[in-house]
Amino acid sequence: MVVGTGTIVLRIPGNTSLKGKRRIVKGIVSRLQHTFNASVAEVGANDNHQRAEIGLALVGNDRRLINSKLDKALNLIEALRLAEVIDTDLEIISL
Repeated sequence: MVVGTGTIVLRIPGNTSLKGKRRIVKGIVSRLQHTFNASVAEVGANDNHQRAEIGLALVGNDRRLINSKLDKALNLIEALRLAEVIDTDLEIISL
């Protein structure tokens, strides 16, 4: 079994409310869940209006496939242009 985990830190420029942040983060989380069948949630920076931390996890049996999906998830977030990716921490664990 292969587990891929990641934390992605986003900057949301020009946002001034938690409601606006929630709208953006919810859109990104929903899109990742449906596109990659991944477990995704906001995991940090909950009170900061212009910063979000999203955690995601994927499970499979092929290391290359999990690595590819993590890369594609990151590319999808960047392609949505809702927020700027400022840091990533991706890890693949073979169990």
